[in-house]
Amino acid sequence: MSIAAATMPIIDLHSHWATRRGYVLQTEAEVAQQHGTWRSSPAYRIEDEMAADFEQANVRTILDFGFSKFIPLAQAAPLHDYGFATQRRFPEVIIGNWLHFQPELGAPALAEFRRCLDVANGFVGLCASGGGGLPASDPAWFPFYDLCIQAKVPALIFVGTTGLGAGFRGGMGIVLDHAHPRHLDLVAARFPELTIIAGRPAWPWQSEMIAILLHKANVWHELHGWSPRYLTDELKREIARRLQDRVLFGADYPLLSYGRLRADWAQLGLSDQVLEKLFHRNAERLFAELGHDLTPMNHVRAAPGAPGTATPGAATPTAVTPTAVTQ
Repeated sequence: MSIAAATMPIIDLHSHWATRRGYVLQTEAEVAQQHGTWRSSPAYRIEDEMAADFEQANVRTILDFGFSKFIPLAQAAPLHDYGFATQRRFPEVIIGNWLHFQPELGAPALAEFRRCLDVANGFVGLCASGGGGLPASDPAWFPFYDLCIQAKVPALIFVGTTGLGAGFRGGMGIVLDHAHPRHLDLVAARFPELTIIAGRPAWPWQSEMIAILLHKANVWHELHGWSPRYLTDELKREIARRLQDRVLFGADYPLLSYGRLRADWAQLGLSDQVLEKLFHRNAERLFAELGHDLTPMNHVRAAPGAPGTATPGAATPTAVTPTAVTQ
């Protein structure tokens, strides 16, 4: 690995919480699935340790609870506030939060999204995941996209297959077709003022996703959840060529480790200039266009115990160093 690839800063557009309260895999069945799908085991951290993981890896990230779309709004709101409070404590490494909603709930869900945009200090973005819910092109999502445009925040629309539900009978009810890129394409065409980030590699529909990226200037692509070693050959070629200004780094910490991802990206033979764009320059440009300043020096860490800060959960088990895994 080159010195540049090993040391350059990373802006991670998508990772998960490593704390017990925020861990993306919540049920015993899901946790048991982790080893088979991601080849790792749960590695719970308290908030300070999780932030230290990001700092040591020279990473700033946007976190996603993931499971919050499956719980009632009355339970989701305190979880959102926990995310905002933790971000206030560690703004130098946690940029903000992606939030999930069940759009079929209508006005109450939209009101919670509006509340979150108003109360959060850090970045708040919308995550539209068709897995276990309505596809991104369903009209129930349209008021959420309008609010994103008004607030100048992007929508992260998941594409491609998912590890969630993999290996279960019926895939835990998740319809893979709901994450087909055509749903994102319909949204991008209908809402040209909406900035859209395609989340995850889009396999088995990667060619379709590349076509959309080349066709629509309001669409970007972050690549969480996979080791780059397993990206399609077509996508690897385009990252070095026509997509080098449109791709964004995504990890999926703690399911994937930053050390392993740095090493795997370095093995693709990309130039340091392309890696720099992928690791942080493209994200800086994207967020600058939206009016969000990602300059680290503009964020001051709140003192422990200050108003609005999170208290590390006493029920969180002893931390274990996250294991490097591949997808």
